[in-house]
Order: sequence, then structure tokens, then C-alpha cells
Amino acid sequence: MIYNRKLGRLEQAMELLNSRAKTWNIVTISRINGCIDEETMTQALKIIQCRHPRLNSRIVRSWNSLSFQTQETVNIPLHLVKALDNYQWQEVVRQEMNQVIDSSKSLLRVVIVYVLGDEPINYLITTVHHAIADGLSCIRLHSEILTFCQKIVSGEPIDSVTSLTPLLPIEELMPQWTKGFRGRINSTIFLLQLGLQEILNRPKTLGFEKYVPIPKRSCNIIHRKLDQDLTQKFVNCCKQENTTVHNALCAAMMLTVAKTITKGFKKDIRVNCLSYLDLRRHLEPAISDKDLAILASSIMQFHLIKPNSSFWELAREVKHKLEASKKHGDLFRMVLIAKGLIDFCFICPKKIAATVSVSNVGKINIPRNYGNFELEEISFISSNSFFAGVFAIHVSTFQEKMFLNVAFSQPSISQKTMENLVDNLMSNIFDICNLNDNFSQN
Repeated sequence: MIYNRKLGRLEQAMELLNSRAKTWNIVTISRINGCIDEETMTQALKIIQCRHPRLNSRIVRSWNSLSFQTQETVNIPLHLVKALDNYQWQEVVRQEMNQVIDSSKSLLRVVIVYVLGDEPINYLITTVHHAIADGLSCIRLHSEILTFCQKIVSGEPIDSVTSLTPLLPIEELMPQWTKGFRGRINSTIFLLQLGLQEILNRPKTLGFEKYVPIPKRSCNIIHRKLDQDLTQKFVNCCKQENTTVHNALCAAMMLTVAKTITKGFKKDIRVNCLSYLDLRRHLEPAISDKDLAILASSIMQFHLIKPNSSFWELAREVKHKLEASKKHGDLFRMVLIAKGLIDFCFICPKKIAATVSVSNVGKINIPRNYGNFELEEISFISSNSFFAGVFAIHVSTFQEKMFLNVAFSQPSISQKTMENLVDNLMSNIFDICNLNDNFSQN
């Protein structure tokens, strides 16, 4: 079936970032116990294309318009890599984050990393155009790929596959007050309010260690994880303190950066935090995780941090401001102004979008076992070479372990600086958990 249509404004912004800055494509990484060969993966990808027809699309430009155009046959690029150790997948991810998606041909590419050793360990790495997917749908996509791989190797017949109809642009799924003349007025007022907050707060950021133009920037990754015990402690602490893991991560990152900027945290500092959040449950009717689409938005918050600021008070402040913003419909307003903000960043490439940003998909509810294949770990990251000077983290929790992928633009922030920041963040999380644990025991 043909599903041609023009890209919505948010989808246009994603293609702009991909084509001009190699940015915001979603890289998803699964560590799998069990060997998936090339033929099996090729067959599974063909089935996935039947399941998600948008994977048969390409993006075409005509005059000043961008459109999805369905192709009869799309060969999803599949690359095989043999690795000597369990860490080489990170180098593959770096390469994927810094390679533009040729959207005139395909909107997805796949890499399988085979780890040479006694155990049959593979890493499945997908890079998906952000115009057709978000973090949650990419994670669900991995589960579907593994499901079909298992059916193929077990010889189970696959008679029919339910094809999901691609969604309309997100702007058309949002409430009526966001559309037409009323929507334009709402978005203009919101943009002015956001600009005024920026002027009044003048948030501090990590800045540029070295400035280079957008085409010369690259993206890098630092990967960390919390074991089951520490993850559970962190979750329990958040519950005890009447906040959430997302709020606590925002607070921990802002405090970490504040201490770095002030060289010891000896004075007041204003910062801002960009939270990326799921829109599915805010739409009517709600959209399923099964749908491959961009269904995420963001909220910008401004905070004043003092030398004696309490971590948990800051986390609760984040929670309060996020809840208030959601009630005011700011998640929808941010969608309306997203392209304008991105256009502005291209015009002003020295502009730093935020002090920190947090994208947390929370607890991942997909199976671990797929017959011959066991999904041991899964995480995601968005490439962001364009957004220099931001401390950006992507978080997922699977099988009671938390995975944290930090993306940063080089050379605006050096590898050494970012590793120090991440180490300090992890130390802060560890200290928070142990302090609360000791307090509970006493």
C-alpha cells in the first residue's frame, strides 16, 4: 500500500538535523546471547518492513517541500563487524552517530557486531531516522526483530504479518487548540515566554572548550550502567523522597555541572534542563508503543542552584515544574515551536541549547528470552554533534539494571572533561543511594 505524504513540521526538523548536521538519529544497542547470522537478519528485516510500512519510505525533496515516498523494494543496509572484545560496539556506535542517513534511499540501517570468543555474543545496532521513530519505538523494534529471528531459526511458519498503518504527522494528532490560527497564536506567545525566561535567567552552560563550525563537529558516547542492587536503591530512594528517577537524574546532572562551572559550588548559579518526554499517553486516543513514529516532546526548565541547595529539594522542584508544564500543555507547544528553535540554532551556531538534557524511557517492558536468543542489555542514544556544550544523557532500565549513554559534541567538550563529568555524576548517584540507605537503616 502507498503511504505518501508531506512531512510534518517536527519531521521536517528531524530531516534538517540529519542532512545538515548528522544529528538526532536514534542509535539503539542490544547485547544478545546467541548468534544471529546475516541470512536470518536479512529475512527478519524484510518481515519488519511489512510490519512497519514506513520503513519502505524515503524522503524526497521537491521545490521547497519534503515528502515521504513509498518504494516497492527497499534494501535496508546491513553491515557485519567482527569484534575482538566486548567494548568495540562503542566504536561502531560512534561511527553510526557521525554518519548521515541517506534519506533519499532508506530511513534505517543495521549493524551486527560479532564478539569473537567462547560465548556467542552479538550486538544488534540500529540507526533510525528520527522523523519516523523515537527511543521507545526503536526499543520495541528491536524486540520485534528478535521475535522474527527466533521464528525463522526455529522453522516456525510466518504466514501473515499484521501491518501497522503509519501515523499522521504529530501536529495533526494533538489537541484542537494547537491547530490553525489559535495554534499559531499559542505557539507565538509560548515562544516569547520562553525567550523572556532565557533573558531573565541567563543560564550557565559548559560552553565551548573549542569552537568549530557545525560541519566540523562530531558526536561521541560514554556508556555507564548501574547494577541491579544500585538501580533498586536509586529507585527506592526516589520513591521515599516523593520524586521520580527522571527528576533525580535532572537534579544530579544540574548539580554536577554547577559544581564544575563554579569550581567547587561556592556561589549561586542559574542553569536550565531540557527534559524529553513521551507524548503517547497525552494524546487522545493514546498511541501504542508498537507504532513506529516520533511521539516525543520536551520541556525546558530554569533553576537557581545555591551552594546549600538540597539534592532532593531540587529533584522535587523539577517534578513540580514538569507537572505544571504538562498541565499547561507545554509538551504540545514545544512541538509547535521545535522547528523554529532548530532553525535559530543553525543561524546562531554558538548558541548552546541547554545546560543539561535528559531523555529517560524508564523501565523497558519487553521480553528477555527469544528462544535461541537472550536479550541481556538494551539502551539507546541520539546523535547530537549539532548541540554543542550540552551535558546530555539517555537512560533506559532493563532487567532491573539502568543503562546510561552520554552523548556529547566534540571538540566543544573534550573527552577528558566529559569523562570527569560522568564520573562525578556516577559518584553523586552512588553517594545519594548510600546516604539514604544508611539513613533508612538508622
